[in-house]
Amino acid sequence: MTFDWSGWEVPTLIADLAIVAAAVLGALMLHAVVMIIGRRLAARTPDSVDDAALALSARPLRWIAVAVTLTVSRRFLDLPKWGNELWQFAAGMIVPGLVGWLLITVVRVYARAVELRYDIAVEDNLRARRRRTRTTILSRIVVIAVGMITVALMLLSIPSIRSVGITLMASAGLAGLAVGAAAQPALKNLIAGIQLAFTEPIRLDDVLIIEGEWGKVEEIRLTYVVVALWDERRLVVPVSRFLEMPFQNWTRNTSKLLGSAFFWLDPTADIARLRAKYEEIVRGNPRWDGRAFVLQVTDTKPDAIEVRVLATAKDAPTAFDLRCDIREAMLAFIREDMPEALPRRRLMHAPDSMPQR
Repeated sequence: MTFDWSGWEVPTLIADLAIVAAAVLGALMLHAVVMIIGRRLAARTPDSVDDAALALSARPLRWIAVAVTLTVSRRFLDLPKWGNELWQFAAGMIVPGLVGWLLITVVRVYARAVELRYDIAVEDNLRARRRRTRTTILSRIVVIAVGMITVALMLLSIPSIRSVGITLMASAGLAGLAVGAAAQPALKNLIAGIQLAFTEPIRLDDVLIIEGEWGKVEEIRLTYVVVALWDERRLVVPVSRFLEMPFQNWTRNTSKLLGSAFFWLDPTADIARLRAKYEEIVRGNPRWDGRAFVLQVTDTKPDAIEVRVLATAKDAPTAFDLRCDIREAMLAFIREDMPEALPRRRLMHAPDSMPQR
């Protein structure tokens, strides 16, 4: 079969290829023009969210435009029966994939917008850490769900697989039980990850004491959490661990902390003089946040007393450094100006009971 274009007889195959090529070229040109206009409009706005949205959605929108133009041009093509079947098969495979790609891109754009809008580098970042933690976990759950549904829709476009799936419906219950039993640890952590997004026992950048280690929550995945330890090691912990076992969260409600240090001194030490010097040390330290400080005798022994000092700081690293500063300054003062306050052992000699000659 041929087409008569203004007296020219064009073979059907060449005409179909020309229509397809024109549709693809037109879609690419339209996409390029739209993206140029979008970038210019985004450059005029101070917010960087629209720039991130354009950068992430450029590729899926390009291919979606191609798919739409090919769908429109289908009515102008003269395809044989096998060509129609191949076209329908390709559409069944490509269209769900493009739609799933676009949905995943939308989710990632939203997650990126939350990251740009809520900065966790600021001092008071509780709200930002809460929003970014929940968005990170839920976005990954949505991406996995969209990916699974997309693959399922693509496989359903294959008649043989669709018929096999219908045949196996009766045994799906037993297969589900078998798969669930085999994947119990993974499913347990996956469900724990979903629960973690709503209960929020931990958030990004939280300071934790877990497994006897001090560190910050660096990354939260669906099945595990990465904790950056103080010496630059990384502790990988299953998500279920945070729902089943106790741990310390130093920034659950606020990053402010109360630091402590202990000294063992002689019972005759002048506590009032120590307290005055401690106040001078704390008030002169820039790491103290100005909220509270105290020096108290918290325990007594036959040959020593326990003196505890407390001081507040804005966050855990600052509190650690403040405690070190206090120890160094107080020990220097005691060593140089109050050596009598250092613990001493006292020995009592028993009276001589031997008779004198």
